[in-house]
Amino acid sequence: MASSIVMSQPPGFLKLLSHPIRWHLLQALAQSDLRVQELELLLRKPQNLVSYHLQQLRKGHIVHEHRSIADGRDIYYSLDLGEVRALYHASGEALHLSLGIHGLTDADLPLQPVRVLFLCTQNSARSQMAEAILRTHSKGQIEVFSAGTEPAEVHPMAIRVMSEMNIDLRPHQSKSLDEFIGQNFDYIITVCDRAREACPVFPGDPVRIHWSFPDPAAVVGPEHERFQAFLDTAVQLNTRITYLLLMIRRSQEKIR
Repeated sequence: MASSIVMSQPPGFLKLLSHPIRWHLLQALAQSDLRVQELELLLRKPQNLVSYHLQQLRKGHIVHEHRSIADGRDIYYSLDLGEVRALYHASGEALHLSLGIHGLTDADLPLQPVRVLFLCTQNSARSQMAEAILRTHSKGQIEVFSAGTEPAEVHPMAIRVMSEMNIDLRPHQSKSLDEFIGQNFDYIITVCDRAREACPVFPGDPVRIHWSFPDPAAVVGPEHERFQAFLDTAVQLNTRITYLLLMIRRSQEKIR
């Protein structure tokens, strides 16, 4: 029987993750999108070393970079959680078909009440969709809000995309960040670069997370291309919010 077992090389994905510096970079980017200078400070490593390993992660298609829309000189690095999940799942299946990642269950929901505020510029698309997705996934166990530094109207395509996810965004209204200043939150999550730069200090030292999403409303072209930009943003938000729920649950378990 043993002689019939086919041996293979470990998946390249696992080799990519096995280096300590790359693992630490992924741990940092799993929490928030960051600039290379911020990664240098976190890892206490020189820029050339951090840049080299970021390049390896980019070649592996699990880390992406893009220029800040707030300051074109800055570059944000982000972890592609969807790709990591797919590769992780495939690596498990390469060892045994029964190995995989389970979806969200009630056991993954927060143990205690949590307040979350999503911020973007106009509170018309990214932060609105994030608010709605988190409220739906948390089954109301998370008190979630969204606001904008320059609030406008909720974008029709954001409403349309959410309806395809069985989430009704029509009752939502854009809100100003000013309405929430001075309130206590457990997590402040900025979903655009400009909002991160303009985000004030909140009481209680909340966890601050940055997700560097381009504005889908800024995409020009045929309607199907603009809709696809909103859909891509919604899919990425859904992935990150799934991870956020797991992270909140695990952090609460540690302090029990």
